[in-house]
Amino acid sequence: MTNLEQVLFDLVTPMVEDKDQLEVKEVDDSNEKDVVLVVKATNEDIARLIGRKGSMASALRQVMSVASHRENKKVSIRFEEREDA
Repeated sequence: MTNLEQVLFDLVTPMVEDKDQLEVKEVDDSNEKDVVLVVKATNEDIARLIGRKGSMASALRQVMSVASHRENKKVSIRFEEREDA
């Protein structure tokens, strides 16, 4: 798990109910300066992580942009429902 993956995982773990279904992965991107992180969880937990009008997702993206600033990279976060959940 990369450093940015671990930071995001540590941020979202206390927010979800089903911690066993939580997964954070870095997806390959064509640009070296861009990092795409995918958060997979149950449908209820994804709704909780996105929040009303996307407020929680926006806050997570802001925190991760600060965390990635040191590595001079741009972070994108995608939220996906687990298919096996």
